[in-house]
Amino acid sequence: MIAPDHPPPESTMLPSWLAALLRPAPDSAVADNVRRGKPAWSDAVHLLWTGWVFFTPIFGSGYTLIWLWLTLLTYPVFVALYVRQLLSPRPLAPRYALAMVAMGLALLPWYPSGISYFIFGCVTLRVCRSGSIRRYLAQLLVLNALFVCIALALGYHWQLTVWIPSMTLIIGVIISVENTNKDRDAALKLSQDEVRRLAATAERERIGRDLHDLLGHTLSLITLKLELSRKLFDRDPERARVEITEAEGIARQALAEVRSAVTGIRASDLAAELAAARLLLECQHVHLQYPPPPPMPVEIERALALVLREAATNIVRHANATRAWVQFEQDARTLSMQVRDDGRGDVQADGNGLTGMRERVAALRGTLQVTSPRGQGTTVTVHVPLPAATTAAPVAVHDTAAALPSGVLP
Repeated sequence: MIAPDHPPPESTMLPSWLAALLRPAPDSAVADNVRRGKPAWSDAVHLLWTGWVFFTPIFGSGYTLIWLWLTLLTYPVFVALYVRQLLSPRPLAPRYALAMVAMGLALLPWYPSGISYFIFGCVTLRVCRSGSIRRYLAQLLVLNALFVCIALALGYHWQLTVWIPSMTLIIGVIISVENTNKDRDAALKLSQDEVRRLAATAERERIGRDLHDLLGHTLSLITLKLELSRKLFDRDPERARVEITEAEGIARQALAEVRSAVTGIRASDLAAELAAARLLLECQHVHLQYPPPPPMPVEIERALALVLREAATNIVRHANATRAWVQFEQDARTLSMQVRDDGRGDVQADGNGLTGMRERVAALRGTLQVTSPRGQGTTVTVHVPLPAATTAAPVAVHDTAAALPSGVLP
């Protein structure tokens, strides 16, 4: 008899109160790291700076019993405050940073290593709070002025009262700039997602309009002719046969138009790839210029879209460029696409990307050339032969309204 499953023993599970404390808030720093694809506890690496807690006695009175006891008592409290700061909602996180500052200032009479707690609190006050840099710098000046007053009153060396505020301000300014850039990158990503969403919505609406305009009238006409042939079936079989034949021709023409419309929808892939390449390159501060792509067969358009995607990826990874261009040229027999950048150039051998590009172009009986002089950028040129143009003969359709005998319509 198989024993029923049992839950794991309580000793292997976190207590409920501890699990609740370690659960990140939706707007916490840990949750933000997860949304950005970073490890949840990536910010824990900053705790390495607390090594100064253990190094400070080397430059002062040395390691004493008081230092040992205060370290054992305060360091776990500091780590707990830092963890809660990472897990708490953004509006509540600054209180833990201020608690670090208060603990560092309160320990100054007996514990110089507490200066590290003070610096940590000042710096993380900006990390956990979103707002103007001026407000943060004003808070930083007030806290450092308080530190200077307490340190001078306790007889600390004047060099320390200059060095600690200076270092705190410098690190605070650096963190502020990094946070500002991070916020701008997040805003840029949101705008890119919004552009993609609006483009997809507009494309769906366009497809819906095209299909409605294309099929609405045609299906109505087929329905009308079939109704007419049903009513003429007994009185005029020959005329009913003609109407059915015309309905069949209209249906075939509609099928050809639907296929042509689907081809046009697929041909928009290259335009979408150009827009995606611009978004990708703009994120790397590379400005891309390009004209609208010319009409082309679907198989050529797909291959050029893949070549363009790989070329844009190579520019981001290797070119170190600031500008890029895409150009198209077309004549009666050949379509050419050129992707050029102003990067460092000096491409000596084909990697996997260029090899794949050559294979796709060769499958269309085209050629791909790469020109990459050192310091003058890289140019990828694709020449693809165009197939002979074919046109379908129009299907002759009689005017249904004129063909209807009087008194037939219901």
